[in-house]
Amino acid sequence: MSENRFTGTERYVAPPELTLAVNAAATLGRPLLVKGEPGTGKTRLAAEVAAALGAPLIEWHIKSTTKARQGLYEYDAVARLRDSQLGDPRVGDIGHYIVRGKLWEAFACPVRPVLLIDEIDKADIEFPNDLLLELDRMEFHVYETRETVRAVHRPIIVITSNNEKELPDAFLRRCFFHYIRFPDRDTMIAIVAVHFPDLKKDLLAEALNVFFEIREMPGLKKRPSTSELLDWLKLLLAEDIPPEALRAGEERRSIPPLHGALLKNEQDVHLFEKLIFLHKRQGR
Repeated sequence: MSENRFTGTERYVAPPELTLAVNAAATLGRPLLVKGEPGTGKTRLAAEVAAALGAPLIEWHIKSTTKARQGLYEYDAVARLRDSQLGDPRVGDIGHYIVRGKLWEAFACPVRPVLLIDEIDKADIEFPNDLLLELDRMEFHVYETRETVRAVHRPIIVITSNNEKELPDAFLRRCFFHYIRFPDRDTMIAIVAVHFPDLKKDLLAEALNVFFEIREMPGLKKRPSTSELLDWLKLLLAEDIPPEALRAGEERRSIPPLHGALLKNEQDVHLFEKLIFLHKRQGR
């Protein structure tokens, strides 16, 4: 790949529309907001962009309790009070009690980094708006030390969302948006080839038949993802499951072996068993 453009990596199969989105966001200097089903590689994208560009990766994984200010810095007043009571001479330097956040790390990086803000929709609804100014201006003020922190280089920012909450319009206007579509069969074959280059074609064909059959089941609560397919294939190889054990014929007559890697709750297992039962009755 060229120095400044992302084209995917040997470990990450990136469709052309995804590489175009990454490069467009980098050119505009805007955050790339990535949505898609869980397990479609949203979080891993940032790591692969960093690896491809030879850039540092800074990861900020968001929780429900995360506040935007934590991404800038935190002032440890408790530690300063404790040190003052102990007579520690460092207490006179308030900067000693400033803990840098992930945005500060990215802004201070001497080379252009990749910053991942992962699952932004887990935080409070005001979280994205609280970062608008900093992401726009690439700077923020530290009130305790009266200094302004400015980005040495504008980071490549990848923000992921699982659509748990609607994001504010003002925030969306400042992002370049891309939805990662679930891989089709040909793309999935390419992804599997990266992880299991020696996998026999007949086993892969039968495994993909089962995988997409399950994903297309009406009423399924949790459809299996790419990562779950890879886990399942790993188990099939470890247990030396033959392709014949996966083959369904005209109508499926049994639940696939090691299905716990694909079906993750009892409702979906019961649904699958019910459909098999109905197929058997119809086949009599």
